[in-house]
Amino acid sequence: MTQRTQRIEDYALIGDLQTAALVGRDGSVDWLCLPRFDSAACFTALLGDEDNGQWRIAPAEAGPYGQCSRRAYLDDSLILETYWETRSGTVKVVDFMPQRDTAPDVVRIVEGVSGTVEMSSVLRLRFDYGHVVPWVRRSDGHRVAIAGPDSVWLRSEPEVKTWGQHMSTRSSFTVAKGEKVAFVLTWHPSHEPRPALIDPHEALEQSLAGWREWAGRCRYQGPYREAVIRSLITLKALTFAPTGGIVAAPTTSLPEELGGVRNWDYRYCWLRDSTLTLEALLSGGYLEEAAQWRNWLLRAVAGDPADLQIMYGLSGERRLPEVELPWLKGHLESAPVRIGNAAVEQLQLDVYGEVIDSLYLARQAGLESESHAWNLQLSLLGFLEARWREPDEGLWEVRGPRRHFVHSKVMAWVAADRAVRTLEAEPELRGDVARWRKMRDEVHREVCEKGFDPVRNTFTQAYGSEELDAATLLIPRLGFLPPDDPRVVGTVDAVRAELGGSGFVRRYSTDGSTVDGLPGDEGTFLVCSFWLADALRLTGRVKEARELFERLLTLRNDVGLLAEEYDPGAERHLGNFPQAFSHIGLVATACALEPDGGDEAG
Repeated sequence: MTQRTQRIEDYALIGDLQTAALVGRDGSVDWLCLPRFDSAACFTALLGDEDNGQWRIAPAEAGPYGQCSRRAYLDDSLILETYWETRSGTVKVVDFMPQRDTAPDVVRIVEGVSGTVEMSSVLRLRFDYGHVVPWVRRSDGHRVAIAGPDSVWLRSEPEVKTWGQHMSTRSSFTVAKGEKVAFVLTWHPSHEPRPALIDPHEALEQSLAGWREWAGRCRYQGPYREAVIRSLITLKALTFAPTGGIVAAPTTSLPEELGGVRNWDYRYCWLRDSTLTLEALLSGGYLEEAAQWRNWLLRAVAGDPADLQIMYGLSGERRLPEVELPWLKGHLESAPVRIGNAAVEQLQLDVYGEVIDSLYLARQAGLESESHAWNLQLSLLGFLEARWREPDEGLWEVRGPRRHFVHSKVMAWVAADRAVRTLEAEPELRGDVARWRKMRDEVHREVCEKGFDPVRNTFTQAYGSEELDAATLLIPRLGFLPPDDPRVVGTVDAVRAELGGSGFVRRYSTDGSTVDGLPGDEGTFLVCSFWLADALRLTGRVKEARELFERLLTLRNDVGLLAEEYDPGAERHLGNFPQAFSHIGLVATACALEPDGGDEAG
């Protein structure tokens, strides 16, 4: 099979708040894990080729690699409309996944817009990440594919003729103006009976109404509303509704360097994202979702503070073993393909500060408090008090040696600071405020002594290091130092000069560096670029901040989505997609810029 050339940014997202699919500009669903985000994929062409699973619906004349004329989400929803203009007419394909009752469904409705168009559907189901070819048979006018624990049913309304060819299920049909043909693909455990059939057209109406109602609750009314709404919808789509957990991305192993080895599984929930996630949801007015995320966080981190992990599964699972899938070539030959994530075993001390800061923010926002939350924070603080002086793997999950990362120490300060603020505001709570003030002062003093380079006037990545780290841009935002402190201004300028030569920001330098223990390079990190815009605004350079933010908005693909990274030279997205962290950064910066109105200082 010929390797396909779809770029990461050529995909759009559909989902049902328990899993998600990626649909390419060529009309092919190339990625779908069933029944959950972290389940094995049944369409895996994204990380291999067509033989690893896909479902393409397109005009027959488009050929095997033709792309659509245009596409967009319908209003403020996760319902994708793809238009194809052909010599004989125009056709529209509507793709969505209705929020499920008992089983996940993928609905694809083909509608004639003008003329008459011959259409082709090619379905290649491959369970276990493109590894297992199912047995396909007919039953009650449907096609049924079964292999091991998985069973998938395909039906159409009105029924169209299907046949098997080259390990695929195919159909050919025509649609004239006003005609509709709906396909529904439904998964269920193979040992259970087929779930009740849904009406695809009713499901479309209900899904659209549900998304419109949800988007209508957004309280952001600023100049970047379209981008903010799309980012919030994306975050909602990455939420695992049964638990409230939010995955970092719905994909695994999309490369941070084309042809490279920096390919990781992001279908889990990271504690590092917790505070920024809460901020984004609260700023949009989504208190219910914020409370669900806070509750997921409390459940996940419950237990011995020494056992705190940097990430968890959708329901708080702790074991996420990392393995490689040798039968997949990787996206555009970027191998290995990995499932699971070995970084779960790392020591990242900053996550203690993230958790405590998140719970502090939830308290400040007026979310109904949980009786055990404060005792949990005290327990985490006690552990951090004893361990904060140790080296760790840091925010970026480096696979090199442990170091005294400055950001990890700053987050230890944040943990103590938020405890002090809470006890000062609520003296009736149990806690020794003097103890946490002492810890806060000790951390602050050490970071300023050992993590700051007075010659270059910048905070560094780690104690004794000359390397810089974009995470130090968060220092004023976290309150560690005021924005007008010369050390803050110097850090912002140094990071922009050394890590942002392209106008966007890398996490850290990989040129000749051994910090992450990996070969190769990576792109600019989009959330770090949003952090630079925030830091520029805080240091009084609002015009520059707004210009950078608006440049970042132009990087979104045609349906408003962002990956984890961006390669300015090749003008391509890199990394897992769509990335929650990138969209969280977009929402936060848009909201931060709003109070400045027309202020163009800088």
